[in-house]
Amino acid sequence: MKWLWFTLVLLLLVGCEKASDGPLSVSQEQFDYRGEGYFTVASLDSGKTIHLSKDTLFLMMGRMWTFSNCALQSIDLNWNKEDSVLWIAPKLRIRATEEDCPAPYYRPDTLLAIILKEEQIEGIAMIKVKNDADSLLDSILIRRGNIQKDTFFVYMDSSFADYHAYPLRTKDTKNGKNIPTIFRVLDSLTPRKFYWRTMRSTCTYRISMCTETVPDTIYPTSWKINDTNLVPIHYACADSTLSYCINSKWENDSTSLGELQERPDTIWHYSTYYAEKIPECGTYNSFAVSNYSVGSRVRFIRELFSPESKETFCGPASQKKWMVYNLSGNNMVVDSDSISVLDTLYKIWEDAAVAPDTLKEK
Repeated sequence: MKWLWFTLVLLLLVGCEKASDGPLSVSQEQFDYRGEGYFTVASLDSGKTIHLSKDTLFLMMGRMWTFSNCALQSIDLNWNKEDSVLWIAPKLRIRATEEDCPAPYYRPDTLLAIILKEEQIEGIAMIKVKNDADSLLDSILIRRGNIQKDTFFVYMDSSFADYHAYPLRTKDTKNGKNIPTIFRVLDSLTPRKFYWRTMRSTCTYRISMCTETVPDTIYPTSWKINDTNLVPIHYACADSTLSYCINSKWENDSTSLGELQERPDTIWHYSTYYAEKIPECGTYNSFAVSNYSVGSRVRFIRELFSPESKETFCGPASQKKWMVYNLSGNNMVVDSDSISVLDTLYKIWEDAAVAPDTLKEK
């Protein structure tokens, strides 16, 4: 009986087979579509700050919709100048037909290498890229000059931990050459008060007897701002060669307290800056800092852009020949709206005392 059923199923399958059998088509017959795709991600030179005019411009486009991965016919780069900005508005030209194509609705990424002509970038200070929805996706400064990457150290001696010494900076010259400096500025002071009471303490086990004792109270290293701090009152032998009580044998009595007292305190708010004299109209392409602590050499890694004589655009720079990096906030001080702040910082830097042992080698 089993053999009979197997024979019937086999005959049924053979009877349905056709010579034209194969994968199902994703499109109808005589299907032909021509139009535009779209993309939602783009970056210029992998997100760098500056593009040198003589270098190849790299445009990465991602999250592209092209109907299928074989329907994309071309990527048209549409250029448009607006004042000193060069806009790129790529268009994805697509054509889909009835021809089968694997991976329909594929969203590929692509990287375009573009060589800019001199007439294209003449008078241009920035390149921007947008998509079909007029959304700005990325921008990059375009400059004429060269970029040099350096790694160097600036020593911060222990005086940078003394708030009363601010404003304070490192020396800006070595062997007759200008070098970067670090300087600290006192921003503000916040007065505050701590409240405390004395608390009676009794020694429960004396090592030796003393004819005379003196107060030997150690105040706490940290204070509670929202509560009254209890400070045990301890004593020691006036003769330091004798012992009065060991630390573990003091017993505090919280029912025997002194009068409420105030302990004034101040919070010191300060900022640390890095300053460097740079070529006129120069700027940074990248900036990184590590080993940032008092009593050590601070390591800096930065790419400095130096313009050619024919470069007509400046910035972004703190001053024409001066750059400032806020080490406390980890950001470059370059905002044009903060010129008054930058001028103030520059005056503070000029008047600041130079820390000793700035050029100590370690």
